[in-house]
Amino acid sequence: MKIELKALTTGYRSKRGEHVVSKQITATLQAGELTCLLGPNGAGKSTLLRTLAAFQPPLSGEMLLDGQLLQEYTAQQLAMRIGVVLTERPSIKGMRVREMVAMGRSPYTGFWGGLKAEDEKAVDEAIAQVGIHNLERRQVDTLSDGERQKVMIAKALAQQTPIIFLDEPTAFLDFPSKVEMLLLLRRLAREMQKTVFLSTHDIELALQTADRLWLMGRDTEELIIGTPRELAATGALPRFFSGPGIVFDAEALRFKIRF
Repeated sequence: MKIELKALTTGYRSKRGEHVVSKQITATLQAGELTCLLGPNGAGKSTLLRTLAAFQPPLSGEMLLDGQLLQEYTAQQLAMRIGVVLTERPSIKGMRVREMVAMGRSPYTGFWGGLKAEDEKAVDEAIAQVGIHNLERRQVDTLSDGERQKVMIAKALAQQTPIIFLDEPTAFLDFPSKVEMLLLLRRLAREMQKTVFLSTHDIELALQTADRLWLMGRDTEELIIGTPRELAATGALPRFFSGPGIVFDAEALRFKIRF
């Protein structure tokens, strides 16, 4: 399933007018690829993700999902096509992990609908994919940040959508778990032909795992898109992440510290 952005401008409207965060984005997200959105704090990564997920309207431009405008889909149709994992903590108390993961099936069952055999199977598979069998009976509000993040990713997997958007999915994880999570998302993209798009500050891991990178700068700079190798060769990577003591090794695709 393909997502096309045509001259997309994101931001917010208020009584004082429009606040533009990013402008004139023309790009495509392809099935079977893991795409990582990189950029400094304040560049507008979360705003772009929320706009793509139809949580807030664009200021202008078009978003097409398989050739159809995103706003032409119903909420239920979008929920069957796009799974979203944001950084906000879920506010539900007294809910066990398995119940939270099972909420990913609500587009198919309705919020109060009972789970059928295929729904239970989807929940089992999602829990297994993320490796949280030991948490199934725990209450969500007792989990650590990292454990909670894994649960929310499992919920998105249980939704079985062809598209998954994730905002900083590795933010609260330790290094082995970060690697595990990105490899999982890469495998889902390739083996299941999912369109996986995530924002991250883990530049080194993104360089090693992403099929494609989107580099977003501050002050509505142009979005730069390419494979890690392409962006290394053009000098885009060191230009976006430059600073005192930072050296980029284009051959190794690594940033190093110069003392």
